[in-house]
Amino acid sequence: MRIITLLSAITPFLFLTPSLQAQVDQEQTGAWYMYMWSHENPDTGFGLQGDIQERLWDVTGDLEQLLIRGGVTWRPENSPVKYTAGYAHITSGAFGPGGGKFRENRLYQEALAGQKVGERLYVTHRFRLEQRWVDNQDFRSRLRYSIGLNLPFNQATLDQGAIYLALYNELFINLERDIGAGRRVDYFDRNRAYAALGYSPRDNMRLQFGYMWQENNNYGKGQLQFNFIHSF
Repeated sequence: MRIITLLSAITPFLFLTPSLQAQVDQEQTGAWYMYMWSHENPDTGFGLQGDIQERLWDVTGDLEQLLIRGGVTWRPENSPVKYTAGYAHITSGAFGPGGGKFRENRLYQEALAGQKVGERLYVTHRFRLEQRWVDNQDFRSRLRYSIGLNLPFNQATLDQGAIYLALYNELFINLERDIGAGRRVDYFDRNRAYAALGYSPRDNMRLQFGYMWQENNNYGKGQLQFNFIHSF
């Protein structure tokens, strides 16, 4: 009877939170493959941007997350701030071969502000608000703030030929704690810290190879990151 009671208590969580079915190997290095694109019309200030990201628990094929995101952008005249409103679809996989998958639909709004400090240090601040619909969870929202630094070594700009250092840190804060079925999360969701070397083969293209450490309340894990940034 006790075994039946215990199974009855834990069975819903096996279906509602597939990412918890297998313990994450924190010593295993994962990988992120990213393509980020943007287009802006200088006459109107409007544009488009998006990204495709495949995140792996390892470096080959154990899917952690597939993210496809796109949005409409607007930069007011003579303003350093770009505003975006968009949508993302995310498929997440549990750790380990054959792990279950769950999906998320997300709306987001963000403000991105850039500035140049001194002769060659480029700083960006990004504030993002997300509305999230995750499988088998109540509606959730989240606030994100990131700061990024780009420092070219061999010239004063990030244009063609630049070799540069890229750094960023991003903090995620949940705005609700109750997520349904009696489950709760902390306000702190996660933090990401990243360092990379970059190269600009053209004025509108940048390649980055780096390492990111992600920390949440359940585990911390390192991942290699390959990033292709393209504006046109």
